[in-house]
Amino acid sequence: MRIERLAQGLRVEHSLKGKPLPTKHFHVTLHSIGVHDTFFERVAAWAQATASAISMPAFDVVFDHAGSFHRTARARPFVLLGSDRVAALEEFHGVLGTTLAKAGFNLRPSSFTPHLTLLYDKHEVAERTIEPVRWTAREFFLVDSRVGKTKHVQLAQWPLLA
Repeated sequence: MRIERLAQGLRVEHSLKGKPLPTKHFHVTLHSIGVHDTFFERVAAWAQATASAISMPAFDVVFDHAGSFHRTARARPFVLLGSDRVAALEEFHGVLGTTLAKAGFNLRPSSFTPHLTLLYDKHEVAERTIEPVRWTAREFFLVDSRVGKTKHVQLAQWPLLA
């Protein structure tokens, strides 16, 4: 996979020690609906019903920069970022957020920086241009992400319009 090779190459180029995430964990997080241990099944069903109402066309995603997020923690995310070619992804984020909020989800307000995490490392790398990584988003997923365990369980998926 191209992203996996890119992660390895950037890791070597910047002398990063963090291990790249497994390919199956590469994703773009759009919204977090929070931690719901007690009523997990009910919240998951609620989210599934809400997300199934989304009707948007498939769109292109292009990441053309790489760099570290500024965090004070020991493990800074080293990520792929988009410059001006992530407008459709930002639009989808907005539509999904509005739909979830109307359904009663209490989303934490935050700025959205479209990114794909490659690895975590204690060193910070300045953002730089890379050969663009592009694909067409044809579907989106509800994922149970077990924070700190690098475990992602896909609960549902929905197609975007062709």
